[in-house]
Amino acid sequence: MATVTKINEIFSSIQGEGPVVGYKQLFIRFCNCNLHCNYCDTEFLEGEIFTPEKLYEKITRKYELKNLHSISLTGGEPLLSVHFLKEFLPLIKDKTKVYLETNATMTQELNQVKDYIDIIAADIKLPSSSGMNLFDKHNDFLSQCKGIQTFVKIVFDNNITEEEIDFCISMGTKYDIELILQPKMNNDSMSVSSDFCQKILDKFLQKYQNVRLIPQVHKFIEIR
Repeated sequence: MATVTKINEIFSSIQGEGPVVGYKQLFIRFCNCNLHCNYCDTEFLEGEIFTPEKLYEKITRKYELKNLHSISLTGGEPLLSVHFLKEFLPLIKDKTKVYLETNATMTQELNQVKDYIDIIAADIKLPSSSGMNLFDKHNDFLSQCKGIQTFVKIVFDNNITEEEIDFCISMGTKYDIELILQPKMNNDSMSVSSDFCQKILDKFLQKYQNVRLIPQVHKFIEIR
């Protein structure tokens, strides 16, 4: 029986988050997620069924991969489709870089495909903004990212706590990973003030220097 997965959408655009902001990517959005964050605004249910070969044929026929920085595997949670990825990623590995956007909770699944991943964007869920405490899962996940270019994305709002800040700093220090602070958005506007963003950034920098504040740039320039 062929391995299949459901893809919500495929499109080319500019990455609007994190340290590769501004680069052109091909986004492959997977359906379904194992989490239900308070701030999530993405629908994951509708999509088209693909085999690895069918998806490879579609993207190589429609897009010039050599002109893109990378392919972004996003969602939803792409690692829910790990069996699909085990067949699909070897097909594209020599064509372009692979950029995995993940909620950083599926460690066993990462280990099955990490040899094919070039960049990991690990979205750390703060209890104050997501409604869930996943710190132990995040810690386990990051422990397996050695050798892969990895950064942590931290979505925050006015409710961020000192305990959460200290945990994120401890992970950054333990794994020598860049921390990207991302203010939670209300539609196309930040949910927090610029002064508050500066205050939170300064709190991080007092204890850990590899930290940047990067809002969702694509929302400001009105692209997908």
